[in-house]
This record gives sequence, structure tokens and C-alpha cells, in this order.
Amino acid sequence: MANAAESPMKTRNDVPSNAKKASIETLQGCLVDSVDLYNATRQAHWNVKGPQFGSLHTLFEGFYNALHTQSDDLAERIVQLGGTANGTTQVLASETRLSPYPTDLYAGMDHVAALADRYAQVAKALRQGIDEADEAGDADTADLLTEQSRAVDKMLWMLEAHLPENTGR
Repeated sequence: MANAAESPMKTRNDVPSNAKKASIETLQGCLVDSVDLYNATRQAHWNVKGPQFGSLHTLFEGFYNALHTQSDDLAERIVQLGGTANGTTQVLASETRLSPYPTDLYAGMDHVAALADRYAQVAKALRQGIDEADEAGDADTADLLTEQSRAVDKMLWMLEAHLPENTGR
């Protein structure tokens, strides 16, 4: 990680400094994954083809707009705690926990399956982050991550609803 949690800046926020440090690190990981997922969803939106083009194009647009807001909320929480939100392309490329999104996908259901895998990864990381923030004593960060976990779970459900029954995990 790009040292986001090493030297929190002074702030009047009264979350204990050890909780701030832990939450900043957790939030930075979630931020990187969220922006990477945003970019993967835009990739799918731009390149989807096939009989479900219209509905998937619109669905993906709604998802990446929601992810834009979510990543902004994560970044702002990092800064509220005295950290530096790191979302440059270089940081994203080196720190994402998601596998690279294939750039040779076109068929709608191929995009849905590829995105579903990544939305599941992000949802899992958000739930781990909730536990980490709770353990650190930062209820507000845990609450933010809980809200985002619910939203990503809903998007995952919508993606999975498009897939044949035998692809569930």
C-alpha cells in the first residue's frame, strides 16, 4: 500500500489514533478495489454486445454510477480520519486485489459472469473490512462499509439473476 495509514494527519476527529490507522488501511484497500470494479464495469458497459445489449448497457451504467459515489465516500472517510486517499492509476494497478478484467469480452453473459466474480470479491472484502473496523473500535467506518456491502450485494444479486442456475457458487 502507498503508506496511506502510516502518518495520519492531525484532525479533531476523536476516533482513537490506533483505530484511525487501522481504518485508513482498511478503507484504502476497499477504495482501490472499488475504483478497479468501477473501471471493470465501465469496460463492460462500453463493450457489451448481444441480444441483451440494451438492458445490460443500462444496468452496467447504473452500477458504475453507484460505484463512483461509493468510492468517493470511501476516499472522503480516509481523509476525515487524517489519511490520504490514494486512487491514482499507478496505485490502483499495484494494489488492487481483483484479477485483471479481460478486454476481449463482448457477449453480454460473459461480461455478467466476469463482473459477478469481481462483485463477489469486493463484497467479501467489504465484509472483512467491517470486522476490521469493528475490531479497531471505529463504528462509523464499520457502518460505512456495511452500507456499501449491502449495495454491492444487491448489485451482485442482480448480476447473478442473469446467469443460468448452474453457475451459482
